[in-house]
Amino acid sequence: MVRKFFRKTPLAWLQMSQRKSRLLVAIAGIAFADFLMFFQLGIRDALYDSLVSPYHILKGDLFLVNRLSDNIQSIKSFSRDNLYQASGTDGVVSVRPLYIGRTGWRNPENLASRQIFVYGIDPKRPAFESPDINPHLNDLKLLNRTLFDQAGLLPQLGDVPTLLQKQNPLSVQANDLELQIVGLFKLGSSFATDGNLLTSDSTFLKLFPQRRSNQIDIGVIELKPNANIEQIKAELQTKIPDDLLVLTIDEISGRELLYWETGSSIGPTFNLGVAIGFLVGAVIVYQILYTDVYDHLSEYATLKAMGYSNAYFIGVLIQEAIFLAVLGFLPGFLVSTGFYSFFKSVTLLPIAMKLDRAIMVLTLTILMCITAGAIAMRKLQAADPADIF
Repeated sequence: MVRKFFRKTPLAWLQMSQRKSRLLVAIAGIAFADFLMFFQLGIRDALYDSLVSPYHILKGDLFLVNRLSDNIQSIKSFSRDNLYQASGTDGVVSVRPLYIGRTGWRNPENLASRQIFVYGIDPKRPAFESPDINPHLNDLKLLNRTLFDQAGLLPQLGDVPTLLQKQNPLSVQANDLELQIVGLFKLGSSFATDGNLLTSDSTFLKLFPQRRSNQIDIGVIELKPNANIEQIKAELQTKIPDDLLVLTIDEISGRELLYWETGSSIGPTFNLGVAIGFLVGAVIVYQILYTDVYDHLSEYATLKAMGYSNAYFIGVLIQEAIFLAVLGFLPGFLVSTGFYSFFKSVTLLPIAMKLDRAIMVLTLTILMCITAGAIAMRKLQAADPADIF
């Protein structure tokens, strides 16, 4: 059946390539529509990835959170004693508290104020596992010492990495408290924040005097190698109060993504952008195919009078639509890949071309072109050879 379908290929290709200027316009239009879809999907996924990036460097297998905490921007605290309850469970190696807060940051270059995240850890039992952080754990034991996120939005926060090369430690202000930056780590900006600081729990509590030391935001639980995660998770859930949850890394990341996809305007906004790109491409392809059908209406009428069925013409037009989809997708894919690299260098958001996204856009492009072709075919199906001649 497939071989029979592609026997019509020469006719479809010859019709398309007869007017090269029209073909180039169609390819450019589809490439533009693909770029719009790649742009919206890429930025959306980059924002999602940046929002869950802090979870993926946590040094643990299970995580204790308040049931009301559905996103890191408005996380709810709970008693540290609940975390220590887990330390006596068989299969648990260690437990580590993590404090999270948002504070005002004073740009050391122009004194402008921005909001950034602050993560507080116990330097003796760090909640984060990162090659950037580990060498500075002893430095963080000293009060008012902090690490600065070099992957944040430096123009807004100040070029701290360059300043730190000239003066180490570097004096800065956060929440009207003077801090000493003793090193750098890499986490990245996100939709929720422009940058991040990492401090000891003692320094964190000085930054946020209203916080109590026994009120933590995430409990990080490390298990023994080859431990049964689901079994230990179920056991821990029976020990802790009902207002707390024990989650795996996939579950805690999933809660964060679910909030931003359905509980905020991010998901619907970018999905609407994809739909607009789809419609733009469909209109362009419809205009091209409709014009092509109209220009060759007499030839089609001749074939129709000779006995060729509407199914034959539908097959030819579908092939044209598929050819246009593939030819338009290739430049759209290449331009979008280049744009991702440029956008990443400017914003430091974790954006890159992904195979599943490319397959999704290609599928949408083919569907877009076939849909436009099917609408354009109505002109031919309604045509009577006798009326044309």
